[in-house]
Amino acid sequence: MAWETDTFLLSLTSVGPATVTAYRSDLARFTTWAGRLRLNGPEGVDHRTLRRYLAYLSSCGLASRTMARHASSLRRYFGWATRTGRIATDPSVDLSAPRGEARLPEVLRHDQIGELMAAGPDPDDPGEAAFRRRDDAVLELLYGSGLRVSELCGIDVAALDLDRGLVIVLGKGAKERMVPMSDPAVAALRAWLPVRSEMVGGADPGVVFVNRRLKPLTPRDVRRVLDRRSPTMTHPHALRHSFATHLLDGGADLRVVQELLGHADLATTQIYTHVSRERLRRVHTETHPRA
Repeated sequence: MAWETDTFLLSLTSVGPATVTAYRSDLARFTTWAGRLRLNGPEGVDHRTLRRYLAYLSSCGLASRTMARHASSLRRYFGWATRTGRIATDPSVDLSAPRGEARLPEVLRHDQIGELMAAGPDPDDPGEAAFRRRDDAVLELLYGSGLRVSELCGIDVAALDLDRGLVIVLGKGAKERMVPMSDPAVAALRAWLPVRSEMVGGADPGVVFVNRRLKPLTPRDVRRVLDRRSPTMTHPHALRHSFATHLLDGGADLRVVQELLGHADLATTQIYTHVSRERLRRVHTETHPRA
């Protein structure tokens, strides 16, 4: 039996082109390696073989994230081979890549946040000035409420309660949660919403943030906002990381931060305690004369 990777790739109708390309590359690498062991199809592969292959990739110095992707590609392929009757049992069950050293989330310093939020005077062009107000509100919500980018892009105007400083967002698993907004975020929204209403007119998409085509703002649009405004290379999720870490630095309770972030598991939030401790250690090392 041949590997039939092309047939497998054609079956991937629910994933994007980039994912298909990654699977193709990963499986080509695996089948080349397996050929050296005189394995010419999936029927000769067992769990031990797959573990040997992942150990081989680890010896090549691949990053832990790349290793995890390779393991995912193998699970997807052998799961397909089992479902379609090409092999009797799935050798990739419980297959996982060796855990590498976890990278701590990127956190912006307070001065970097200040520079990011300081937009300066409005441009002379009224249209550009309008979108400057939108960008102010986007950044204030991302940092001030710790929202995921997908949550921010999906906020409906009806979900805002500016008088109480609250917003209802739809998180992972379609779970709603109510999140407080900072005073600067409320002020930025009060400046943006009247301008937004004039822009959209009768073709109102319902969401708070729209792009220049008056369609709902996308995560890519938000990334462009960061690229224009940030004095350093960063990404939207870094504002969520900064929100959580700065709260813990200020003495906030971990479970409160968990609720604000919408984490189902406290263990997910605990990464920020490591970030906070690492920041304290670094400040001590850099500033104490006998550190």
